Order: sequence, then C-alpha cells, then structure tokens
Amino acid sequence: IASADQSNHYVCGSLAAFTNIIVTFPIQKVLFRQQLHGVRVNEAVHQLQREGLRHLYRGLLPPLLQKTTTVAIMFGLYEDFSRLLLHHAHGSGAPELVTRSVAAALAGTAEAALTPFERVQTLLQDHRHNGRFNNTAHTFRTLLRDYGVRECYRGLVPVLLRNGPSNILFFGLRGPIKQQLPDARTHMGHMANDFVCGGLLGAALGIMFYPLNVVKSRAQAQVGGKFVPCHQVLMTVWRERGGSIVLLFRGATLNYHRSLLSWGIINATYELLLKVF
Repeated sequence: IASADQSNHYVCGSLAAFTNIIVTFPIQKVLFRQQLHGVRVNEAVHQLQREGLRHLYRGLLPPLLQKTTTVAIMFGLYEDFSRLLLHHAHGSGAPELVTRSVAAALAGTAEAALTPFERVQTLLQDHRHNGRFNNTAHTFRTLLRDYGVRECYRGLVPVLLRNGPSNILFFGLRGPIKQQLPDARTHMGHMANDFVCGGLLGAALGIMFYPLNVVKSRAQAQVGGKFVPCHQVLMTVWRERGGSIVLLFRGATLNYHRSLLSWGIINATYELLLKVF
C-alpha cells in the first residue's frame, strides 16, 4: 500500500495535467479549428469570439478526464514501479538506468488502459461523425451498445508503441537535460528550468512519435468493421500522401508548439506541487 508521500506523485501529476488543460484548451481549440477548416489563426480566434465565452470550453471533458488520469498514472506508477523494481534489484547488480527504464515502460503500458478516452475524443473531433455522436457519454454508450468493449480500444497498438518508449525517454532524459541548464538560485529559476526541460522533451517526443499518432487517429476515426494492423494503416496513409515525409508530418509544427507549452506546464507544475505537498 502506497504511503501518503508516495500517493503525492499521483495527486501532483493529476493537478499538473488539470492546470495544463485549463490553460491550453482555448489554444488547442484554435489549432483544431485551423486543422478542421483550414483557416488562419485570426479567423479561428474570431470564430471563438463570435461563439462567446459560454462555448469556449465546450468539449473540455474528454481531454480533461483523459489527461488528468493518464498523467497521474504516468508519474505515480513510474515512482511506484521504480521503488519496487529497485528494491528487488538491490544486490543483483542490475543497472539503475535499466530498472528505471523498465518502470517507465510499465507505467506507459498501464496508461494504455485509458485508450477509450482518446478513441472518443477522436470521434468527437472528426466532423464526419457530427451527426452520429452528440457528446462523450453518448459516444461511449453507442460504441458499447452497437460494437462492444473491443471497439473502444481501436487504435490500441499505436498507443502502446508510443507510450512505453516515450516514457522511457521522458524520465530518462529529464534529469540530464535539467543538469545542462543554468543553475537556478530561486523558486522562479527552478520553475523556469523545469518548464524548459519538460517543454523541450515533450516537443521533441511529440515530433518523434508523430507518425504513430497519425496512425492512431486514422484507425480511431473508423467505426465498426475490420481491425486493420498498424503497419497497414501506416502504408495506406503513406500512399494517400504520395509517399511524402512532409505530408506524413503535416500538423507536426502545431503539435510541436502545443507540446512545448503543455509539457512545460505539466513538468513545472508537477515539480512545484511536489515541493508544496
């Protein structure tokens, strides 16, 4: 059983993700309008202004539920698995780097249990399903009633391929990157370093694993029918985009800037809350 101190990692991770979603959701909405309608930033902002503050946070629930839970699991289980594995590896001579990498991979694999939230978010953002799915609860009910639990986990393989390796790199590089930054002598200095460290890592990993997210989104946009293997989905997208790397990575620039801000906020808030609690 985790002690109160150990459970802090879950609480701090969840609160950090909550802070990030509240701060960046309007930005994400502007980016999504650009992707959906192909409009410039100022036109997307004008759309949201015309709709008013009442609709600004419409669609907040799926990413809020998903992100607060997955980030809590990411940080919390990483710490729990690290503690358990380091305890059992004590005296065996296993390098700490290997042990912590396994802990990170296990935490990422556990996060994949929440794939249905990503599945529903994809369907709600796809304009082709606007007339079929009303909201988060209705989408879940429809998938479960008409297709069963398995349909909620469509796109699971790219999620698993993304989560484990990205967690290993995030937790493995977080410390070394922070050590390369200028020494911080104030609380604000430490927060700035944590922001830069988390932001750079999140942005770099977002680019690295972007094709897997493309595959995931393509797979999850389908409702019903055959479950197509991950590599076949990738080859279909590759052929449709004329075998162009540039087109395969379309949208990666926006994703880079969003990840830079999001993971900067998450990492800085998480480290700050750990000190507070």
